[in-house]
Amino acid sequence: MRCWSILGAFLIFFSFTTAAQQSSTTPTPEQALQRYRDSKAAALRDDFGELARYRDANAALKAPAAGQNRVIFFGDSITDLWHLDEYFPGKPYINRGIGGQTTPQMLIRFRQDVVELHPKVVVILAGTNDIAGNTGPMRVEDIEANYASMAEIARANNIRVVFASVMPVNNYTAQAQIFFAQRSPEKILALNRWLKGYVAGDPECVYVDYFAAMVDAKGLLKRELTEDGLHPNAAGYRVMVPLVETAVRSALAGAKP
Repeated sequence: MRCWSILGAFLIFFSFTTAAQQSSTTPTPEQALQRYRDSKAAALRDDFGELARYRDANAALKAPAAGQNRVIFFGDSITDLWHLDEYFPGKPYINRGIGGQTTPQMLIRFRQDVVELHPKVVVILAGTNDIAGNTGPMRVEDIEANYASMAEIARANNIRVVFASVMPVNNYTAQAQIFFAQRSPEKILALNRWLKGYVAGDPECVYVDYFAAMVDAKGLLKRELTEDGLHPNAAGYRVMVPLVETAVRSALAGAKP
């Protein structure tokens, strides 16, 4: 009996140890989200909108030349990781993406990182981190309100708006499964329906549908367009380029595509 007791204790200890090791190497979606929030807590306490990120770059940026069609790409990591100079060579396109951001953070910095740079057009790609809850739980209605507020500020400053659809995600890899679990496909579809409807009622807004071009037969982000199930790879960005170019041209012309 004593041997069985020792063996039982060992098995229990081994089970807990194994579970702890798995937890430390492969976090659950909830653990991954909490780790992200913890890692950003101090920074967001001191600068929730992350205004410091582009403050110096904005100060150094010259006013657009006469007749120049400056475009601001405004968003989260999908924008932040997009090397605009490589994909749009020679174009006066400026990247103002910040990884991990949500629409309330973007709304805070909209004046500094968009309005005061005097673009003709702003391309807004956001929403996926709101759905994930990066800065706390968000209702779809609240995300929509933040989008509407950005559009209204842009309109008041004679800036045309391109609203990009929230992109699909997939669960084809271990990393992708975490991102996928944090981002409800139903909320992505609901937000995209709202964005499309908002643009239909606003003559100064254009909709660019990345989702439709990048989704597979299962309703997920095509495997070949991403490495982690969330962020586009080079092939993914190449799909996006002609779509956003068409949208920008339409916005500049004041016509729907």
